[in-house]
Amino acid sequence: MLGRTLKKLFGSQADREFKKSESVIDAVNQYADGYTSLSDADVFAKTTEFHRRLDEVRGPLREELAQLDEQLRGGLEGNDRQDLSDRQAELETAIRDAEAQALDDLLPEAFALVKETCRRLCGRSWETVSGPEEWAMVPYDVQIYGGTVLHAGQVAEMATGEGKTLVATMPLYLNALTGRGTHLITHNNFLAKRDAMWMGAIYNFLGLSVGIIQDARQTGGAEAYLMPATDEVPTSFDWQPANRQQAYGADIIYATKDQIGFDYLYDNMATRRDQISQREFNYAIADEADSNLIDDARTPLIISGPVPESTNRYAEFKPLVEKLLRAQTNLVNKLVSGAEKKRSEGGDEYEVGIDLLRCTRGAPKNKRLMKILQEEGVKRLIGRVEADFMRDKRMSEIDEELFFGVDEKSHTIDLTDKGRDLLSPNEQALFILPDLSGEIDEIRKNGDLDDEARRLAEDQAYRDHAYRTEAVHNINQLMKAYNLFERDVQYMLSEEKKVIIVDESTGRPQPGRRFADGLHQALEAKEGVKVEQETQTVATITLQNLFRMYNKLSGMTGTAETESAELFEIYKLEVIVIPTHRPIRRVDHEDQIYRTKREKYTALIDEIARLHEMQLPVLVGTISVEISELLSRMLTRKGIKHQLLNARYHDKEAEIVADAGQPGSVTIATNMAGRGTDIKLHADVVRIDRDLLNRDVTLADSIKGHSLRDELTQNPSGLQVIGTERHESRRIDRQLRGRSGRQGDPGSSRFYLSLEDDLMRLFGSERIGSVMDKLGAEEGEVIEHSMVTRSIERAQKKVEARNFEMRKHLLKYDDVMNQQRQ
Repeated sequence: MLGRTLKKLFGSQADREFKKSESVIDAVNQYADGYTSLSDADVFAKTTEFHRRLDEVRGPLREELAQLDEQLRGGLEGNDRQDLSDRQAELETAIRDAEAQALDDLLPEAFALVKETCRRLCGRSWETVSGPEEWAMVPYDVQIYGGTVLHAGQVAEMATGEGKTLVATMPLYLNALTGRGTHLITHNNFLAKRDAMWMGAIYNFLGLSVGIIQDARQTGGAEAYLMPATDEVPTSFDWQPANRQQAYGADIIYATKDQIGFDYLYDNMATRRDQISQREFNYAIADEADSNLIDDARTPLIISGPVPESTNRYAEFKPLVEKLLRAQTNLVNKLVSGAEKKRSEGGDEYEVGIDLLRCTRGAPKNKRLMKILQEEGVKRLIGRVEADFMRDKRMSEIDEELFFGVDEKSHTIDLTDKGRDLLSPNEQALFILPDLSGEIDEIRKNGDLDDEARRLAEDQAYRDHAYRTEAVHNINQLMKAYNLFERDVQYMLSEEKKVIIVDESTGRPQPGRRFADGLHQALEAKEGVKVEQETQTVATITLQNLFRMYNKLSGMTGTAETESAELFEIYKLEVIVIPTHRPIRRVDHEDQIYRTKREKYTALIDEIARLHEMQLPVLVGTISVEISELLSRMLTRKGIKHQLLNARYHDKEAEIVADAGQPGSVTIATNMAGRGTDIKLHADVVRIDRDLLNRDVTLADSIKGHSLRDELTQNPSGLQVIGTERHESRRIDRQLRGRSGRQGDPGSSRFYLSLEDDLMRLFGSERIGSVMDKLGAEEGEVIEHSMVTRSIERAQKKVEARNFEMRKHLLKYDDVMNQQRQ
C-alpha cells in the first residue's frame, strides 16, 4: 500500500530516470523543429557535416598514428619497437575517447536528424518482407530517451509495441558516423531481414549503406544483401544480393548472433587476408537482449569437421538399450503396483515412500506414478525419504534395485550393476572403464616381455580402453536420447528425415546445428534415420565472449529487469526501464492450477471456446511443438477454426501473426510468437471507449463507478493470451504476456497449469501441492491464488539460478581459449 502511495506521489523509478533526460530530449526536439525548413539535399548533407566535425576532433591523432604505423613497418630494434607499440595503443585509445566525446556532443543533432527523416518519409512506401508498406512513424519522447540509453551502452527494457526497432535507428546512425561499422544483432534471420528492410530507408536517406547477413541454408535466398550509399538523396530504396564481405563493409549491419559468431570463427581460420569478411567489433545493439545475452549463452558456437575414422556403435547398442528400457518399465510398474497395494492395506508408510522414490528415479514420467503423486501428502513423503537417504549418503541403495537411475534436474543417467548385467551378462566389465595408467605401468614393469611384446601389449591396452570408452559413451548417450529427450520438444524430424534441434526458448527449428558429444547421433539412431558421420570441434566460442569483444555493447528487450544482476556481472550492462508511451491496460490474471494435465487441457479448451464465441482474438502459447499439435487436434474435434504456428510452419510466421488480432481468431503458437512479433488488433475487438485509450487512464482508475481492471475482467476486450505451461524462465512468460496490451490496447493474460507440468513436477510441486491441500482442492477443481503463483515464481528462480551457474562455468572455460584467439 505504501509503495503504491509513494509511486503516485513521486512516480516510478523509470519515470524519475526519464525526467533526468528531459534536457537532452528537449534539445533533440528543438533541433528537429529547426531542420523542418531544410531541403532534402540539406538534410542529406548533414551526415557529411557530422563526418567532418568528427575528423576535426580525431584528425591530428590519426595522422600521428599513421606515422607510427609507417615506422613500425621499418626495421627497428626490440626496445624501440616496443616503445612505438605502446604509443600506438595509447593513440588508439585516445582516438576512441575523442570519438566517444564527439558522438556525445553530436547526439542531439544526430537524433534530431533521424526524427526529421522519419517525418519526411511519412506517406512514402517501399518494399519490405511482407510487400510494400507505407511509413507512418516519427519517434516520440520516450523513444528518444530509449535511444540515449542504447547510445550509453546500457540495456533498454521496453514493453511490447513501444517501437524498439525504430528506437535502435538513432544510436545506430550516430555510432555509424565513426566509419567503424555498427551491428544490430537480432534473434533470427526473419527478424534481421524484416527490420533492415523496414528501417534501411532512414539510413539510406541520410547517406549511409546498410547490410543484411543471412543463413542461406535456412532462408533459401542470398547469403547477404546490401543497400549501397548514394551520392545524393535517394529516390528509391533498393536492395541487391551481395557477398558477406560487401555486407560487412556497410555502415550498419543487421544479422543474427549465430551468423556474426560463425563468420568470426571462419575469419580466424582464414589463411589469406582476402578471405576475411568482418571488420572490427565496434558497436552493437543486441535485440531481445535477455535471450541473446543470457538464454542462448549456455550453447557455445562450434564449427565442426569430420573425424578421420568413425568408431560409433549406436546401431549395435540400440536393441540392447531398448531391451533395458522395457525391463525398467516393467520393474517400475511392479513397484508402483506394490506401493499402491501397501498403501491400500495400511502398510508401513516409510517403506511406501522408499518404493515411490525408487519409481521416481526409475521412470519419473510413468503415468500411474504421476497420478499417485497428485494425492495428498505423497510428494512430502517422498521428499522426506529422499532427504534422509541423501543425508546418510545412501542414495545408491535406492538405485541399485533399478537397471538405471534418472536425475532429470541434473540431466544425467547412471547405469547400475543390474543394468550392466542385462546389457552384457557374459562380460559386465565391458561397461566398466579399466585403469589405463595402471595397466600400462604393469606392462612396462613386466620383465618377461621383450620390447616388441611390450609395445604390442601397450597397443592392445590402448585399443581395449578406447573400445570400452566408446561403448560406455554410446550406451550413455542412447540412454539420454530415450529418457531425457522427447521428439517435438527438444528436437523434431524434418520431412527429409533429419533430426533438427528445436530452440526451447523460441520454438524455432535450428537446422545446421547438432547436439554435441554424439547425442545427435544417438537421437538419429533412436528415430531410425541415417546416423550422420561423427564430427570433431575445429573452432568454438561462447556467446558471452563474442559479445564482450565489442568496444561498446547495448541491448533492448521487453524483459530484462529480472536478470539485471547477470547482465551486469557478465557484460557490465545496466538495465534501464523505459516508460511506456501509454499506460499498460492488460489484465494479468492469477494462474489457474489443476492437479492433472487432462483437467487443465479440458478447462483450457473450454475457455478458448468461450472467448472465440465472443469474437475475441485468442493467442495460445505452448512450450513445445508436441503440445501445440495436441491442442490443435482438440480444437479441431470441437470444430473451432484456428492457426498453428510452430517449428514445422515457421515459414508462415508473418502471415499467421498478421491475422492473430482479427475478431474470433485463435492462434496456437510455441514460444516463437513471443519474440519480435507485433500483433495488431482489429478495431472491432477493442471494446472500450477509444477516448480512454487516448488518455492516460490506468487499470486502477475509476470508470463508470468501478476500476478499468474490473470493467475489462467482466467485459473482456482486446487480445486474450493463454499460456499452457510456465517456462523455466520468468522472462519467457513475460514475453508471452507482452503480446497483449501493446501501446495501451486492452487485453488479458492467464496461465493454465497442472502439477504434472515439468517445472512443477521437478522444482515446485511439493510445496505447491501442500498449498493446494490446505486450500482444499479436490480432483477436477481449479485453484487460483496468489500464494500458489508466488510458489511457482520461486521454482522458476531456482532454475534460473542453476542456469546462471552453468553459464558462468562455461565462460570460465572459454576465457582461457579467448586468450589464444587474441
